[in-house]
Amino acid sequence: MKKIKFMDTSFRDGFQSCLGARVKTEDFLPALKAAADAGTTNFEIGGGARFQSLYFYCQQDAFDMMDAAREVVGDEINMQTLSRGANVVGLVSQSRDIINLHAKMFKKHGISTIRNFDALNDVRNLAYSGQCIHDAGLKHQVTVTLMGLPPGLDEKYAHTPTFYVDRVKEILSQEIPFDSIAFKDASGTATPATVYETIKEARKILPEGTVIEFHTHDTAGMAVPCNMAAIEAGADIIDLAMCPVSGGTGQADILTMWHRLKGTDYTLDIDHEKILEAEEVFMDCMEPYFMPPEAKEVNPLITFSPMPGGALTANTQMMRDNNCLQLFPKVIAEMREVVALGGFGTSVTPVSQFYFQQAFTNVMSLQAGKDRWDKIYVDYGKMVLGYFGHTPSEPDAEIVKLASDQLGLESTKEDVHDINDANPNLGIKHAVAKLEAAGLEVTDETTFITATCGDKGIAFLEGDKPFGIRYKKDVEAAASPAAAPAKTVCSNDAPATYTVTVDGKAFNVHVAPGGATTAAPVAATPVAAVPAVGGATFDLTAPMPGKVFKILLAEGDSVEAGETVVITEAMKMENEIKTEKAGTIVEIVVAEGSQVNVGDVLLVIEEK
Repeated sequence: MKKIKFMDTSFRDGFQSCLGARVKTEDFLPALKAAADAGTTNFEIGGGARFQSLYFYCQQDAFDMMDAAREVVGDEINMQTLSRGANVVGLVSQSRDIINLHAKMFKKHGISTIRNFDALNDVRNLAYSGQCIHDAGLKHQVTVTLMGLPPGLDEKYAHTPTFYVDRVKEILSQEIPFDSIAFKDASGTATPATVYETIKEARKILPEGTVIEFHTHDTAGMAVPCNMAAIEAGADIIDLAMCPVSGGTGQADILTMWHRLKGTDYTLDIDHEKILEAEEVFMDCMEPYFMPPEAKEVNPLITFSPMPGGALTANTQMMRDNNCLQLFPKVIAEMREVVALGGFGTSVTPVSQFYFQQAFTNVMSLQAGKDRWDKIYVDYGKMVLGYFGHTPSEPDAEIVKLASDQLGLESTKEDVHDINDANPNLGIKHAVAKLEAAGLEVTDETTFITATCGDKGIAFLEGDKPFGIRYKKDVEAAASPAAAPAKTVCSNDAPATYTVTVDGKAFNVHVAPGGATTAAPVAATPVAAVPAVGGATFDLTAPMPGKVFKILLAEGDSVEAGETVVITEAMKMENEIKTEKAGTIVEIVVAEGSQVNVGDVLLVIEEK
């Protein structure tokens, strides 16, 4: 009987898929210890969204978390993290020196193995990062990313077993050093047949003894059969999780998979009673946390429009916060075309976010009576233009032209690392300069935090540590009818904001849209006097819901067309909002930290 190993993903992917990656370190350490005591020897413990989320929402340091986890499990346990190729653990791709620093820092803080993937399956984005991981003395798990294509699309190569095996051949031909290989399906949409054929053919060309690991999610209800297909094709390790973060958007449960293997030629070789005890400890640890219902659901729509488990709940929570969750099915449906016309990059972070942002933008354009492709989302546009690497298939020519025209960029085939090395706003030198300007200590850790977390990283190091964890008690309190004024529904009918003058005094007047509900009549509120407006004005509005992260200019400042004036954050991404027209800012309507809906006025510009 063949013993199949497993990696427990509860403490990274489980947190990300079910809880938006927002979990305090001290809250999960008892469960980690219980799992190690039960005999689990492989844990995914960090990386992915769990790096930034600790700084952005949990008021904690990711390096401290890794150190604490290593202390709990001891020296012999394999602790693994997830890296996004050239992006490492951020959403922005990095220069070579930061990619190298990533490997050194994670080795220093107790990590054994780094799983290294690229959402576009551009092997160039795995080569340098993989070499750095190897040179740092870590085990490198090189990765091919999988995804099932929505039905009805005319694509014969991308995301077929042949395509995946060709990526393996390319990894071998480039002589990238690796200790194992993973096939990672973040959306859980690859079929058992595709999984079986891919791993069976890969096994034939990989060096003898190569360890193959398989990763999938249960979002579409296919985790157990796909795991079984991987095992029968020759996989050595599968990714599983513990309740309460197993199933649904997470991985299949350890005990569920153990049960499936009964009566076969395979076994997980676990003490099921000890695993059951560990799951009970874990459920107690996570009891205070709010888990959105969609995190535990099987969603048949996902097979039509691949949305990864690790991004789904982050997106639905954002839409829930902005009272527009009713649009989620439309956004998911829109992803089919967005994926196809964008070149079939795998729907996994950060590309999954590009897809969702573009799909959301298309839905809002349609709501406003415009063409669905009226607006190209910046990072989606940069992807189809080649600034993140080669997409598996050539993007649609018309979409490429729209992106080029709107973003003012030409298509490129240049290596991402070369592009980023030439960017003065990336790299160690730039991060150190930001630390010094803020009067902060310069260490390898603070340099890496600054490079991957940007201004939020600097704010954290300065002591500005916002709290964003969702506990059940807080969600229940917020849901109380008396807890807060009713929100404006996210739609194209957002409130209008006007500046009027009465008896020489300036006022902001907010007019609620027809049909919207408010807790009380909206009254005119006195504001400081604003510069006299002599010409036509232009309202810069929010293209999607989110929180205002940074306002880059002040009232009275001049702006040029295409200049970024406001940065908002939503769906794990920072969104630069640019003005379409040049002029002078005569009024800033919002404040940093405020929540905005689609169409909300951010600032008013007097046109040149």
